[in-house]
Amino acid sequence: MTYPGLAALSGPAAALLIANRQTVSVAESSCGGLISAALVAVPGASAFYIGGGIIYTAQGGKALLPERPKGMKSATQEFALFEARSIREKMGTVWGIGETGASGPSGNPYGNPPGHAVVAVSGPVERAIILATGCADREANMWAFARAALDLLAELAAQSAK
Repeated sequence: MTYPGLAALSGPAAALLIANRQTVSVAESSCGGLISAALVAVPGASAFYIGGGIIYTAQGGKALLPERPKGMKSATQEFALFEARSIREKMGTVWGIGETGASGPSGNPYGNPPGHAVVAVSGPVERAIILATGCADREANMWAFARAALDLLAELAAQSAK
């Protein structure tokens, strides 16, 4: 499978952030840093990308995010929004991206099958979406999840600019 270049993946979102002088931070899980890498691949990324982290385990989540509310399950819209809001607040950015899921080849410990992900964007407007690729290919899922997160950021950044 052929994948787009990293800068092409985040180009539309990055252009909107630059044009609107807005910033973003990222809390990602099953993408393993691909969302952040795509944003940083854009020349001049320091104007809009502040930072983020890979929250791959519960231990990592405890170190980067505040204590999650009791009973909140991972790989849900509620959790992805929690990630996006928390990283946005922690980094002081206009936008926050949260991503959680199961890239494959097997499901995650929470019972989700491979190819299940939830991405959320929080800022002047916010939304969380669920993806189900139906695929067990780990790398293909990572790219699909990253694309969905960056497309959602571009959509919401364009919407808030109107």
